[in-house]
Parts: sequence; C-alpha cells; structure tokens
Amino acid sequence: MKRNGFETILGAVVLVVAIGFLSFATKMGNFSSGEGYIIHADFVGIGGLQIGDEVQISGVKVGEVADVTLQSDSYLARVSMKISDGISIPDDTAALISSESLLGGRFMLLEPGASEDLLTQGGRVEFTQAPQNLEQLLGQFIFSMKSDKEE
Repeated sequence: MKRNGFETILGAVVLVVAIGFLSFATKMGNFSSGEGYIIHADFVGIGGLQIGDEVQISGVKVGEVADVTLQSDSYLARVSMKISDGISIPDDTAALISSESLLGGRFMLLEPGASEDLLTQGGRVEFTQAPQNLEQLLGQFIFSMKSDKEE
C-alpha cells in the first residue's frame, strides 16, 4: 500500500512537470493566432526556405512564411508571408533570404524602404534577392584558383 501511494505521487509530479514543459514550449514557440495579412515576393531561388520559417525586420520576428509555390508563367518561386497585424510594410521594401548560420536554417529578411505607401493584403514586394549558394561560390573559387595556376 505504501508503495502504491509513492508511485501515485511520483506520477502526479511527472504529469505536472510535463504540463509545465508544454506550457513553456507553447509560450516560447510564439504560435501565431491566425491574425495578420499576406504579402508575396518572387525569387529566382529560395535555397531551402520552408513554410513556417521566420520573417524578420531588424532581427525581430514580424511574421512567418505561409506558402511557397512555383509560378507557372515565370518559373519563379513565390513566397507568401503572413505578417502580424500592427506591422506596416512600405511598398518599396526589399526581401532577402538569409541564413541563420553556416549549418543551415533560413529566414526571410525584410528591409523596409522610405515610401509612405504601404503593402496591404495580397501586396507584392518588388525588390528581392535570392540567397547565396555556398557550394556554387566554392566551386567558382576553386575553378579560379586552378585557372590562375595554369597561366
């Protein structure tokens, strides 16, 4: 009987700790409530950007990547971003896909312009820059080093 009481108390403690971790993860995960507006940007390449990746301005999360599709007419990758309500984006903003670290992970970086006109639901960011492809840059560097030695 004494052992069953101990197991019951231990089980309750484990359950409380699990609920605490779940609550902490929910708060830190910054789950969106579904509010906000969608804007789009077209890129030549997205370099591993995925749905759910952060959209940032000056290092502050202002939204997330909502969708990535291929435009059938231009063959550009269209990235749809859900921007939080209360965040105004000028229509001359530039969108860049950036790396979190050398190990990978991407996020969308928005660099606001100075225009007084703002993007609204369904608006399009005109100025975009695709991410740098590290493998391609390394290949070009090695090829240029090889060419220099042959001369």
